[in-house]
Amino acid sequence: MDWTQLNWTELDRLRDGFLSGEAASGPYWNTREALEAYDLTYAERIGWKWDHVIRELVLRGWTPPSRTVFDFGCGSGVASRRVIEAFGPGTFDALRVWDHAAQACDYAAEKASKAFPGLDVSQATVGFLRSDEPVGLLVLSHVINELDDAGKAELLGLAKRAQAILWCEPGTKDTSRLLGTMHEALRHAFRIVAPCTHAGACPIFSPGKERDWCHFFAPPPSSIYADPNWVRFGQRAGIDLRSLPYAFLALDRGPRQPEDSRWGRIIGRTEAFKPYTRFLNCSASGLEEVAVHKRDDPRLIKELE
Repeated sequence: MDWTQLNWTELDRLRDGFLSGEAASGPYWNTREALEAYDLTYAERIGWKWDHVIRELVLRGWTPPSRTVFDFGCGSGVASRRVIEAFGPGTFDALRVWDHAAQACDYAAEKASKAFPGLDVSQATVGFLRSDEPVGLLVLSHVINELDDAGKAELLGLAKRAQAILWCEPGTKDTSRLLGTMHEALRHAFRIVAPCTHAGACPIFSPGKERDWCHFFAPPPSSIYADPNWVRFGQRAGIDLRSLPYAFLALDRGPRQPEDSRWGRIIGRTEAFKPYTRFLNCSASGLEEVAVHKRDDPRLIKELE
């Protein structure tokens, strides 16, 4: 499918379901056309978030500790394809996919098989989901809003079978804080690779921090702003193409390093004012608002902007 064949009716249906929350009530991948249209548009935007997550992991020198990938709640399979492509198909032997809709499993497996001919691609079975078999590298993308309490508990059980977890979600307040509860449930069993600079409890849940949430922004490719197809899509879907907020977790079973309290992480965006720039900083000492005055460090101000 290309832009000339795009089924806007299916895209509108998917968009309405995501916004209303009805997407969590059951399978919504009822046609191949829906998956193809989604993969070209919404999934590509999710792929840009994954590109940014993976870029950070590469900068940290992180590599997948398992040669098997399991894409849970795969949809069109964009997340696992981005991960495999970024780290190299030769890094992996096998990919399993699973979604509550059989059509999505078929589509994701087909796309991955075409993209990576040497990879053993299969669909997970109910027996595998309920077993104690090791998962390998668990890839989770935009799934948490579609799970009830029982589904979240099952997913936590699956996560505890993983050697490593890469998890990316929308950067909205509610979704990010929900992902934070998973962070708290998993941090004692795993090493937190990113985004945290420490292994302690998430300070987002500290008293008085109810208005805050952990999120970041991925830059989309600059070429899309001059692409009439993307401009039209943004207008039709009511999306700001410049804004790609996301929340994420990267965890593995590696040895934990001694914490360095000097490290901090900027949450969200910086705010620039005439005399200073302000940002929310997360570190081992907690969550605090920091202001850097232009007169003290003009070079740092430029970098923060």
